[in-house]
Amino acid sequence: MIWTGCTSGLLVQWDGNGNRIQEFQYHPFAVQCLCSFGPRVWVGYASGTVQILDLGGNKLGGWVAHSGPVIEITVGAGYVFTLANHGGIRGWNITSPGPLDSILGSELSGKEFLYTRMENVKMLSGTWNVGQGKASHDSLISWLGSRKDVGIVVVGLQEVEMGAGVLALSAAKETVGLEGSTVGQWWLDMIGKTLDEGSTFERVGSRQLAGLLISVWVRNSLRAHVGDVDAAAVPCGFGRAIGNKGAVGLRLRVYDRIFCFVNCHFAAHLEAVNQRNADFDHVYRTMKFCRSTNVFNAAAVGSAAAVQMLRGTNVTGEQPAEGMPELSEADLVIFLGDFNYRLDGIAYDEARDIISQRCFDRLRERDQLLREMEAGNVFQGMREAVITFPPTYKFERHKAGLAGYDSAEKKRIPAWCDRVLYRDSRSTLLSGCSLACPVVSSIARYEACMDVIDSDHKPVRCIFNVDIARADDSIRRQELGEILGSNEKIRYMHEELHKIPETIVSSNNIILQNQDTSILRITNKYGTNDAFFEIICERLSFIMGDGQASDHHPRGSFGFPRWLQVTPAAGIIRPNHIAEVSVHHNEFQTKEFVDGVPQDCWCEHNRDTEIILVVKVRGSYTTEARNHRVCVRSLPHG
Repeated sequence: MIWTGCTSGLLVQWDGNGNRIQEFQYHPFAVQCLCSFGPRVWVGYASGTVQILDLGGNKLGGWVAHSGPVIEITVGAGYVFTLANHGGIRGWNITSPGPLDSILGSELSGKEFLYTRMENVKMLSGTWNVGQGKASHDSLISWLGSRKDVGIVVVGLQEVEMGAGVLALSAAKETVGLEGSTVGQWWLDMIGKTLDEGSTFERVGSRQLAGLLISVWVRNSLRAHVGDVDAAAVPCGFGRAIGNKGAVGLRLRVYDRIFCFVNCHFAAHLEAVNQRNADFDHVYRTMKFCRSTNVFNAAAVGSAAAVQMLRGTNVTGEQPAEGMPELSEADLVIFLGDFNYRLDGIAYDEARDIISQRCFDRLRERDQLLREMEAGNVFQGMREAVITFPPTYKFERHKAGLAGYDSAEKKRIPAWCDRVLYRDSRSTLLSGCSLACPVVSSIARYEACMDVIDSDHKPVRCIFNVDIARADDSIRRQELGEILGSNEKIRYMHEELHKIPETIVSSNNIILQNQDTSILRITNKYGTNDAFFEIICERLSFIMGDGQASDHHPRGSFGFPRWLQVTPAAGIIRPNHIAEVSVHHNEFQTKEFVDGVPQDCWCEHNRDTEIILVVKVRGSYTTEARNHRVCVRSLPHG
């Protein structure tokens, strides 16, 4: 049986004559390497995923092994080792997936409290529609200054720059893989200077799409625990091609958990509720980062050093169905931006009166976003802290206080356009932080900076307290080692799985001459498990006229001399069954060249030739083998 893998992810099974038997498609990324062991085929993909198939092509398991392409797979010492293109090597127990996994998983989960470590990160997420203006230093301090003990700062800006020329240039840059602008860089520089006053932050990532800009800054003391930063952009304007509306996103690993931040600017105007809902849906479904989510999740799923021992966690953790939104796989997702949802069914003067009385409960009843979320039409599964600040839109620039609301001819009704929403690991608000629910967030503050007057929008900030559960891999491996050594049931099953079936080989001495054929029979006496055999040539020598042996390296296929054909040279023997191997003497004459001098291959048949065949027998789940040696002697012609 022959297996081939394609760049499309297709796996094809062939017979020994080159006939296509069947094909399988379990993953959309290119197949980089294949490795067979016993009754299983291991497949390594460009996405970093590893899958295991049985010989019938059925998928037994799959998981993310590395954060980069798997370029080689090999077997040794009871493990299957995978090599990634970045040089990382991991080992996976050869019995997985198997009957031990569920028992080990159950035993290990009972000791979860011993190897679980809890981390806490304070995070500031800020959004501001800057209306193509530039902020003063005091405005940035007012907005981003509340960063005591904050480890991560996420900044989302809208309308950094607009206009037909800007949008056209941005679209052209996107087509050739470029992004950003001098105005965007000005904002990044100013934010960096603001954050560095009194404490040190490092910008770990940013992404600009026309007027949209997102950046993430990390305090230096936390930097070692943050990595794998990735960016994405989704235009929503003018046929889903122009960035006057849309989203930019950043994804990163924090303590081996996946955080995604998405800065959005949705359709404007009071009546465009359905369009705003559609904009969110488009962003959520189509936002794709440079690397696939499954690749990126390797940091969280496979973080246990070189030899991963927790087999059940990695092998049974199947990939999500193809086509699932990448944002759905993150442990924490934060949407921030100018969502443009308005207050509906209320007049301008009435809204101003309610705001002046700070009766925000009455206003929330008119909020389009809350209504649409309650109806399940948008931001499904996401939460928002209770709004206790005045509507942040629309103001006259450089006019302080609530008197700054739009008093021009249009008198736009004030609205909470600028929002921060989130979704963590919890299925219910009562869920505690654990390895099963690894990221739990709470809101410390949710407020608008009403004193900032540089734009027709007020900046909004939300400060999160984020609890993160992670596994201490060294402790977990120690606990797993104790389970393997002390649990009698597991030890017994482990020994049974690693047994080498008892086999009998019918002969240890074969003499061949003149195209003779001898049948070598291998009997599997084990009543429960298959035996796997492989025949190799250990030594070839000529018996010279003076009785001395002359060593000679085999030159035929599979290491056999050209005068010998062994069929099959490998196979599976069912319990209490016999495999018959044909050992055939070939008769041929051919020419080959050694150092440019023609050599007649008849010469090796004109002498007494002797080789040692080694029949290597293994079980299904062990790399150790029992060897049977068979001496095969070819007598000279005539």
